[in-house]
Amino acid sequence: DSMVGERGANLSGGQRQRIAIARAILRNPALLLLDEATSALDAESERIVQAALDQVMKDRTTLVIAHRLATVLKADRIVVMDKGRIEAIGTHAELMKQGGLYAHLAALQFDQPRINLG
Repeated sequence: DSMVGERGANLSGGQRQRIAIARAILRNPALLLLDEATSALDAESERIVQAALDQVMKDRTTLVIAHRLATVLKADRIVVMDKGRIEAIGTHAELMKQGGLYAHLAALQFDQPRINLG
């Protein structure tokens, strides 16, 4: 037993985030909206939660808003936005081939060779 406090006051940001994700999964919605779903998690928790989300997102329309690109690697379509404008659309592999903003950000996040944006 753990005391969570009023409105989860005694929970960490990551714990609150995991509970919110669990609630969303239990509702079994036709459309799943994830806004920075793993942003408050440490690397190990992020891997665990992402694996669970990968299962939940199968055969379901899911809109993922993310700065951490690991959360969108398996997406059917990624829309890259910069300053409120659509910069590129494609899969992870397609966007990496294009060498634009997405490839640059992926290189930074995944410790790959950097892409020159010109």
